[in-house]
Amino acid sequence: MKIIKTKIKDLSLIKTEIYRDKRGFFKEVERNNILKKKFIFDCFSFSKKNTLRGLHLQTKKSQAKIITVVQGKILDVVVDLRKKSKTFGKHFAIEISQDSNFSLYIPENFAHGFLCLSKYCAVYYKCSKYRDSKSEKTIKWNDKKLKIKWPIKKPILSKKDQKGMNFNDFTKF
Repeated sequence: MKIIKTKIKDLSLIKTEIYRDKRGFFKEVERNNILKKKFIFDCFSFSKKNTLRGLHLQTKKSQAKIITVVQGKILDVVVDLRKKSKTFGKHFAIEISQDSNFSLYIPENFAHGFLCLSKYCAVYYKCSKYRDSKSEKTIKWNDKKLKIKWPIKKPILSKKDQKGMNFNDFTKF
């Protein structure tokens, strides 16, 4: 395993080996010694094509996450919400598939979302803190200030994601 830095400080890719044979493949997701961070809560989502989940975050008990695609392909997007960061309000987008030899490490205080690009996708999350529904927030996926270039105009959204707040309203927290 190897950490690959991105243009946003602390946001990284965890490069892994994929061991393939006639049966399929095997790959590691995370080792405690690589990030020196404890992940205590695992989640799994399954989505159909054009489903967009996000942009989600927890304001009080912010979670670090490791995102791994188990099936299909997604466009994964994160937004830096660390107010003292040089990249505050900037986003990072990357396609991740079941064939990718990396997972995405997202530090605390980032919003996260993804769009399912394949017929179906299954995404596995490792989180550093438990879900705290009282501090969950959603920022509008298509907020103009964020300038995210999603490859879709009308994604499938949950009711919660349809009611997401504007980025400017979020910055008042």
